[in-house]
Amino acid sequence: MISVNQAIAIVQNSVDPTSHIESINISKVHRYVLRNDIVSEINMPPFRQSAMDGYALCLHEDFTYKLVGEVKAGDPINPVLKKGESVRIFTGAPVPDTANAVIMQERVSIDIDHITIDSAVGINDNIRPAGEQVKKGQTALKKGTLLTPAAIAFATSLGVTEVSVYKRPSIAILVTGNELVEAGNSLEYGQIYESNAVMLTSALIGLGFNKITNYKVADNYKETLNLLGEVIENHDVILVSGGISVGDYDFVGKALRELGVNELFYKVKQKPGKPLFFGKKEKKVIFALPGNPGAALTCFYIYVQLALQKLSGNESYAVTRLKAKSKSKFTKKGDRAQFLKASYQLNGVEILDGQNSSMLHTFATGNALVYVSEECNSIQINDEVEVILLPIS
Repeated sequence: MISVNQAIAIVQNSVDPTSHIESINISKVHRYVLRNDIVSEINMPPFRQSAMDGYALCLHEDFTYKLVGEVKAGDPINPVLKKGESVRIFTGAPVPDTANAVIMQERVSIDIDHITIDSAVGINDNIRPAGEQVKKGQTALKKGTLLTPAAIAFATSLGVTEVSVYKRPSIAILVTGNELVEAGNSLEYGQIYESNAVMLTSALIGLGFNKITNYKVADNYKETLNLLGEVIENHDVILVSGGISVGDYDFVGKALRELGVNELFYKVKQKPGKPLFFGKKEKKVIFALPGNPGAALTCFYIYVQLALQKLSGNESYAVTRLKAKSKSKFTKKGDRAQFLKASYQLNGVEILDGQNSSMLHTFATGNALVYVSEECNSIQINDEVEVILLPIS
């Protein structure tokens, strides 16, 4: 059994970005990762631009200027100003080449065809120079950049319509268990509704991964072996839910070994999620998650998400960790590290009730995990604790 830090390091060092790339329209690349640098083909802005509504001035020593015209955003005009002349101008409009400052309208009084400014103005005040954001030929976005809405908008503002990105992995979710019934059906005694597939699918989609296929297999070794072989052959990432412990009907580990999957670790010194398996077959990434929903989701956020981001080219990815004061007391039983479901606010973090690995009701209302190391035995109110923010926050 290995430590949490060892498990994270193994995942970090064992997954490489995919070699598969694809070219996608810029409007459809949210949360993809750039495969190549984007080099700007234009200056941005492409002309000197007014930073505000006001007046463009050709400066002279007096505070009074003759008003000789107007320039709106999008106007393809470049009026020639003499010293002491001005034009009305608006935010984003091109500043005439002969103007050397813009003054905000609140500092100006108007008298028919003249304006008077309230104080001296400096050269280039309130003018955005051409190429202020990026100059033609410069790298605008580097390879490995996660394409957020801001990055997508920036690329689009440079005229980019299509980008080269790391291809998203194809993901299989395989759920095991005779007791599991799909919601919408009647429950017989001893049965429960299956929720892990829906939970994992939702988590994946929320992170931008949508090439997902769901499978279900009964607690039967031959069926488990055959279906696992099929999904490993046809998908890049395989998430198995349940069947990885040591019960008489837990067949996943045996099947993975028979299929030639290289075990990189099995069992982590943590709670919840001790019976976690991580392995690879060639470039295929396989996680066997605990069947208990709370444990499965914890392992997803800490380990699976890391592997997916690495595989997708986001090599700088790490979970968001911060320090906060605890609003709760907690006493740890045993010597395993723990991930506690929690609610984080700016004034501190509250450890929620219902920490059992089978429980989702507190996960449903929480937005964070409090990490309790192996060495820590208890938490007191106002103790500083380590908080892992979840993607839902």
